[in-house]
Amino acid sequence: MSTKTDFYELLEIERTADDKTIKSSYRRLAMQFHPDRNPGCDVSEGKFKAISEAYECLKDPQKRAAYDRFGHAAFEQGAAGGGRGGQADFGDIGDIFESIFGNAFGGGGGRRQARRGGDLRYDLEITLDEAFHGKKCELEIEVARACEPCSGSGAEPGTGARRCTMCGGNGKVRAQQGFFMVERSCQTCGGRGEVLETPCRACRGEGRIDQSQKISVDIPAGVDTGTRIRLTGKGEAGPFGAPPGDLYIFLHVQRHAMFERDGTMLVTRAPITFTTAALGGQIEIPGLDGERMAIDIPAGIQTGKQLRRRGGGMPVLQGRGRGDLVVEISVETPTKLTARQKELLRELQETETGEECPESKGFFDRLKGAWEGLS
Repeated sequence: MSTKTDFYELLEIERTADDKTIKSSYRRLAMQFHPDRNPGCDVSEGKFKAISEAYECLKDPQKRAAYDRFGHAAFEQGAAGGGRGGQADFGDIGDIFESIFGNAFGGGGGRRQARRGGDLRYDLEITLDEAFHGKKCELEIEVARACEPCSGSGAEPGTGARRCTMCGGNGKVRAQQGFFMVERSCQTCGGRGEVLETPCRACRGEGRIDQSQKISVDIPAGVDTGTRIRLTGKGEAGPFGAPPGDLYIFLHVQRHAMFERDGTMLVTRAPITFTTAALGGQIEIPGLDGERMAIDIPAGIQTGKQLRRRGGGMPVLQGRGRGDLVVEISVETPTKLTARQKELLRELQETETGEECPESKGFFDRLKGAWEGLS
């Protein structure tokens, strides 16, 4: 029987202690028994080595689980008891982990399941009009598909596969590395556990062939840049008849000449004449749905004012209704005037009292006050 002191006793903790408690207790004891604090003391040095060994074991979840089940025997070639020469052979540490965690550390046996085919990504650029109305399009992509002559098995028609003699059909081989037994995929069979008798000549034993494929995609109304459409089973075929992966369509919506998009909201800038701004009026904005939307301009509107048209924006993706249209007003000052127009404007200027533009009047009043203060 092992004469080593129990690791939990060495660290002066309970078996239910959490990682924080284990670390805290180790630091306290390590500081107490460190050789630099106890020069020439063999007892302290031995104690320091023992608590360090205990901490190295218990801080690792896998090692701790093995220790909790098998004690010190988990890290020894044998332990007192039955077996050869009074020793009960526990095998390698890989077997111990396997008995606790199952196939997560290898083991098992039998034919390995072929992995699923890889997923594919396709970037598709569409216009804002297409995002508004939705679209059905056909893509042509190069993708690995199941080999038809061998039906994806990788074996020449009429032949099959035999059990791999290198790994015994397990798909993995083991190699000893110090205390641990490391598992790797068998290089002879590629981890399948089987070896083809005669590889298919069409796919050279891969079970799949790269080929061009046409795929139909339905793009719903309301999509935006970054929207992802998943086509199940349209990705790469899995090796040796395994299920195929998926195809992901990533959408990119082009910039529009007139509208900017903010979620389901459409924003546009509308320049208007200063007479329309002063007297009010109406303008028309062509919508993406073909409808001409009338926007009422209130008298006295200023540059930067935003007018909203409910339901004039983008459709809600996989929902009902539409977002809003926002029209940002920009008042344009005329640059080409006739003699008559200039005359009319001078007449208007002569009648101005300053009350027509309160913001301008307020600014110059404040400016005048600042000058008087300086004087």
